[in-house]
Amino acid sequence: MASEKKLPSAATMAAINFASGGFAGFVEVCIMHPVDLVKTRYQVYPDTNASIVTCFRDMYRAEGFLSYYKGILPPLLAETPKRAVKFFTFEEYKRLFKALPISSALVYSGAGFMSGFTEAFVINPFERVKVLLQSQKQQYALQDSTWSTVRKIVRTDGLGLRGLNLGLTATIGRHAVFNCFYFGIYFTGLEATQASALPGRLDIARKFLIGFSAGTLASCINIPFDVAKSRIQGPQGKTKYRACFQTIGLVYREEGIIRLGPGGAIMLLVFEYTSAYLTSRIM
Repeated sequence: MASEKKLPSAATMAAINFASGGFAGFVEVCIMHPVDLVKTRYQVYPDTNASIVTCFRDMYRAEGFLSYYKGILPPLLAETPKRAVKFFTFEEYKRLFKALPISSALVYSGAGFMSGFTEAFVINPFERVKVLLQSQKQQYALQDSTWSTVRKIVRTDGLGLRGLNLGLTATIGRHAVFNCFYFGIYFTGLEATQASALPGRLDIARKFLIGFSAGTLASCINIPFDVAKSRIQGPQGKTKYRACFQTIGLVYREEGIIRLGPGGAIMLLVFEYTSAYLTSRIM
């Protein structure tokens, strides 16, 4: 009789989640960063009337191909700790919420909300630098480096809520709301469709579709916080946008109220299959 395989220890699973989350984040950033950059440009410069295609074309003509990757270093540096925090804390909060007499949908949503709240403290300084770099419209080779931007922020305004952590409240709102709906919709959708056993490629398509839907809906719901974060952290933040809800109200009064689903689907699929692969290699 074959001996039963031992389950990985808690420390091993934490390491697997860390590695899988980091790799998932790296892949997602590399694929989706140009879209994230255009989204930030729209949010920071609200008078932009060009279409997305025109924006990409004009950036290429005026700033060069590398302009699509402006500000990519901060998110790449942040992805391993960020995704590690996201997935590790989600699992831990999920364990705590499961002890409560609530539905599985509320378990996933509550754990997602708290994981996003925690994640925001890790990612906010990187977001502050990324938004400033993405806001610059000169040629890639002529713009400030990541490290000079960090030094300039710290030298002028310090490490606190007026400096490197400017926009923390909006970042907390963005990540908490996004993760709440993102994880809630994704895992509830998986449970609802689990009964239908599908072959490999169709199962990947099922998960991608659910992840795409979860990422799209979560992004649509959390967009006010995302816009507020970009406005506060952008170059005009000091002169016009001061606080999270003040900014949301101002944007609503003046203007009325795109990296949506694809990034969410890519990240969850890469995380899930990388985690499964690493677990199978250990067991």
